[in-house]
This record gives sequence, structure tokens and C-alpha cells, in this order.
Amino acid sequence: MIVPAGKIEEAYAKLKDIVKHTVIEKNQNLSDTYQANIYLKREDLQIVRSYKIRGAYNNIISRSKEDIKNGLVCASAGNHAQGFALACRLLHIQGHVFMPITTPKQKVNQVRMHGKEWVEIILDGDTFDDSYAKADTFCKQSKKAFIHPFDNLDTIAGQGTVAIEILSDLKVPIDYLFVPIGGGGLGSGVGSFFKEKSPKTKIIGVEPLGAPAMKKAIEKNQVVTLDTIDKFVDGAAVKRVGEITFEICKEILNDVILVPEGKVCTTILQLYNTDAIVVEPAGALVIAALDFYKDKIKGKNVVCIVSGSNNDIDRMQEIKERSLQYEGLKEYFIVNFPQRPGALRSFLDDVLGPNDDIVRFEYLKKTNKEFGAALVGIEYKNATDRNPLMSNMTKFGFNYIPLRDNPVLFDYLA
Repeated sequence: MIVPAGKIEEAYAKLKDIVKHTVIEKNQNLSDTYQANIYLKREDLQIVRSYKIRGAYNNIISRSKEDIKNGLVCASAGNHAQGFALACRLLHIQGHVFMPITTPKQKVNQVRMHGKEWVEIILDGDTFDDSYAKADTFCKQSKKAFIHPFDNLDTIAGQGTVAIEILSDLKVPIDYLFVPIGGGGLGSGVGSFFKEKSPKTKIIGVEPLGAPAMKKAIEKNQVVTLDTIDKFVDGAAVKRVGEITFEICKEILNDVILVPEGKVCTTILQLYNTDAIVVEPAGALVIAALDFYKDKIKGKNVVCIVSGSNNDIDRMQEIKERSLQYEGLKEYFIVNFPQRPGALRSFLDDVLGPNDDIVRFEYLKKTNKEFGAALVGIEYKNATDRNPLMSNMTKFGFNYIPLRDNPVLFDYLA
């Protein structure tokens, strides 16, 4: 099952005066790093700073006059909502937008800006799936039509128009296409067009490690609902992919890679520092995946779809923190200190290496106990400094627990 190229071309004709034909450009830094020709399809430069306007607009203009007159509803973690809101304002349609309470403020404000008086924002639930359930109930009660962010053929066809631009602009054969996977709409649309127009291209789907809904579905050959997810890569973190998108993706994807959230954070910082490209976590996902394919893509032509740039500046400290921890340059321990004079000095003089830096220390002395627990954050100059530190703690009698080895304690700290 794939979406016919003709349906995607029809969507492109409807959208060409609405959406921006975004650039595809060779990134020299990435090309040098991977000894390949790495091209970035810059959907982060789209009108609403993500590709989602394509699917939302195409879905809306495909609706009946009765649906449009009655008003429309969407659920979104942010980017689909912005496309939906802009479409509602341009077409003068009343819309209701359900978003998770945890949605970054920047995305909520962008939805309000694009939709103005034509949309009402309802913040409800902790995840996209929670908001989707609330929106579904609202639609049934109000008899309003739902504009699905991914599991709808018109949405998928709209997202697939990204592929038309890639193949029309890039005049070299494409060996690999890396596409982010959340609910699967972009992968389904772009992948369908490539399978028909560029069948030799290997299509690699990329999901965050903490939300592997498509990979699990393909492994089990059925759509599954994940019990929990890491919501950090909010543009690509869903508990359940679509029924339609699953059927398409299991046919067109050559592989699905899972990328740790910390690796995504490192990539965000690298793109900003080396190329002045500002992306959201989902936008960095596919570039972060290149490391896992570095041997296969050497000497090849590779396209990465940079899906969006709706990043909240307030998240940058968390992004830096996650990056340092993933790279092994920052770590937290619970350390049992002997409650005697000189214990702290011994830790500083005997345990810490010359380049180890204490970045967090929380301790409260308890006079009725022999040992007292302290929370200690260490920043290393090199990841190889970790083992000597732990050896020294054992050697000099400081019992410790690395928090990264204990998810419950680490989540409490974070």
C-alpha cells in the first residue's frame, strides 16, 4: 500500500501558491565529516517553520462545505497545530486546537499568532495521545470534523509534496533519504513518492529512542500503543502511530533507526555552533542518525529532511545538559561521605582528577549517623576521566551510586 504519485502531485498543485518551496542545500561540514554528499531539505524554513502546513492545508481544502461551515478540530504537539491554524485563518474557518499542557510555550504562542481569532486553543493532557483522545471526544459531541496530523490520506499526500521538491531540485541520484518518524505522515507521503519515482533510493526512518512506536509496530507487524514515552523530541514522540501510516511505512521503509535523545541534543548544538542552523529536537533527529549509518553512506548522495525549527529558547539549558550527559562529560552521583572532619577535603584532594569540576553539591550533615549522602555533579574534560574518578571513590572509601544507572533517581533529579 502506497499513496499514488498522482495524488501527491494533485496536492502539490493545490499547495504551490500557499507553501514555500524550501531550499535543498549541500552541507559541507556534514559532507566532510561523513565523506559523503549530505543535502539538507530545509523544511525548518517553511512558513510555519515546519512541513506540517502541507498536510494540514491539503486535508482542510479537501473537506466538504458542510464540514468547513461547522468548524474543524485538530490535536497536535505543536507543528501540525501551527499549519492548521494558518490554514484556518487563510480560509476563514473556525478551528479548535487541542495541545498537550506540556507543549513548549513558543509553539503555543505561534499557533495563536498564525490562527488569530480563527482558532481556539485547548491545552489538555500530558502527551499528544492524551490531547488526541480529548479532541476525538469533542468531535463526537460537537459533530465537527477532525483534521488528523498524520493518519489521513489527504494529510499524507500533502506531506508527500516535500518529495516532489527534492526530486525536482536535486539533479543527482539519491542513494539514501533520512526522514523523521513521529506518527508516520511525512515518511508515508515522501516514501510513497520516492518508491514510484526514485525506487533505488533507500528510505531510512528515524525515531527518538524514547518513543519507538513505528519500530515496535513493524517488529510486531501491527500497530502497538507504548505504555510510556520520553516526550523530549515533542515533534516525533507519539505512543501510537497511525493505522494507514503503519501499512505504508512497513512497505516503503528500508530501516528504522532509534536515536538517543542526548544524541539529538548534541546535534542541535553542533548545527547551531557550526552552521548557525536553529532546529527543534525533531528537526535534528535525522542528522543525529547519520552517525549510525556512517559506514554505509560513505561516498553516497544523502538527503536529510530537516523537519522543523520551532524550538523554545527556554529549553536550551536542558538541551545542553542532556548533550553533556550523553557525551559522557557530565554525571551525577549519590556519594556516601564519612561524617568526620576532613572527609570533603579528602574527596577533593584524593578522588577528583586534575580536570574534574564539581558543578553541583548538596549535602546536609546528620550527627547521629556515620555516613551522610551527598548529591554530587561532576563535569569531565574528557569522557575517559569517568573511570579514574570512580576508581578513586572506591579506593578511598566513598561508596557511590551513578544516577544514570538508576532511572528513577535520575528522573527525580532531572
